[in-house]
Amino acid sequence: MPHSLEETQSIAAAHRALRTHLPAEQVHVSGPAYADSVALWNGAVKHLPAVVLTCTSPEDVALGVRTAREFGIPLSVRGRGHDYAGRALADGGLTLDLRPMHDVRVDPGARTAEVGGGASANDLLAAANEHDLVAATGTIGTVGVAGLTLGGGYGPLAGRVGLAADNLLSAELVTADGTVVRTDEHHDPDLLWALRGGGGNFGVVTSMTVRLHDGPTVVTGLVLYPWNQARQVLGRVRDAQQDSPDSLTIQVAAVAAPDGSPALLVLPTWSGDVPTGTNPSGPVMALARLGDPLIAQLDAARYADTIAGRDAMFPDGRHVTIRTRSVPELGEDVIDIVDRFGGRLPTPMSGITLHHFHGAATRPTPDDTAFVLRRPHLMTEIIGIWPAEETGEHVRSWADATSAALAEHAFPGGYANLLGPEATDQIPHIYGDNLARLQRIKAAVDPEGVFSATPLPMTEPA
Repeated sequence: MPHSLEETQSIAAAHRALRTHLPAEQVHVSGPAYADSVALWNGAVKHLPAVVLTCTSPEDVALGVRTAREFGIPLSVRGRGHDYAGRALADGGLTLDLRPMHDVRVDPGARTAEVGGGASANDLLAAANEHDLVAATGTIGTVGVAGLTLGGGYGPLAGRVGLAADNLLSAELVTADGTVVRTDEHHDPDLLWALRGGGGNFGVVTSMTVRLHDGPTVVTGLVLYPWNQARQVLGRVRDAQQDSPDSLTIQVAAVAAPDGSPALLVLPTWSGDVPTGTNPSGPVMALARLGDPLIAQLDAARYADTIAGRDAMFPDGRHVTIRTRSVPELGEDVIDIVDRFGGRLPTPMSGITLHHFHGAATRPTPDDTAFVLRRPHLMTEIIGIWPAEETGEHVRSWADATSAALAEHAFPGGYANLLGPEATDQIPHIYGDNLARLQRIKAAVDPEGVFSATPLPMTEPA
């Protein structure tokens, strides 16, 4: 949509103001650097900021925040750009690109890492790996640490070490008035509480300190079963998950096999002692005997290498839509739905993934952090992917139908990091009884609503 004369003048004035204080190579309205900044993981996103500010310091971020407010233009924060809804880019506004701020500094004695606001999981894990340590991350290495953590952060180690948000110890952020502040358990603990699951709605996180853990070697890999065994295997996965120790997280997914036919992927991660993990009679190797697998590849590996090795599964530029529901377990009704919709994936790149939430991640109480759903469950990620030359209508219809089928078996709300603006039935319930406290904190630090990353309802659900 074309800008009005007033909007055009405001954008031009903001651009001039930024160029007054920063070198030309940091302020972009066109050209290769601009194109690189607006290229997101989801190629279907068509948002185009009027100005991109490449940030190299908290001071750059603060300048960007103050400028957007002074000239009344929308503001967004781009980390690694994996939000499928495209909220990393402020359409017609100012986008702060934090990717240069990707340094990671490890304190091996304290078992902590200070992580730049633009760092990826690969950046964090590579640095921790040098000290034989590991961090809570998601399944894919190119995802940004800050965005993942602020929204919750499901991952393969959650059973043993909790969510990424549970491992957030402190944060430096720029608030809506352009002030650089730091929050930890002793300084503004309410703000830290909000950052542990409340999303990037309270400021721009320029760095965070996260807890690290022993156990850089895991036992993992994949087991692929033919689709005619999916119901049987899913039932046996349910039994394995119910008996699963903290060290074993079992992710499952409906995917396309190498020949394009539907298949069931079992993706375990064992983060306990390696001999138990590789024992043929142990709980990990038993997952290769739930049926007659097409492929079974399980072995010990460095966690950092494993996560980085999965990046090729989700390259940048494809067109993507995502829906999410959280279900208590793999009950028969849920298995029926996975069987029905997983057996007719709309494209070979699409899939249904069920993320295993158990163990340490369930032990905080619902009000210990902003992330409220602490009961054992499976976070279901319905991901539709299609080539750029197609419209994707049939993919979106499949994703909508899968989500609607799961809705009556799911908890209210859903995972904030995967909920797009169209999820109007879920957004009011994301935070449950924690919503009122989040709204009070939001009103205190960002009363004008400058920041809107993941959904944060500003009214109580009806």
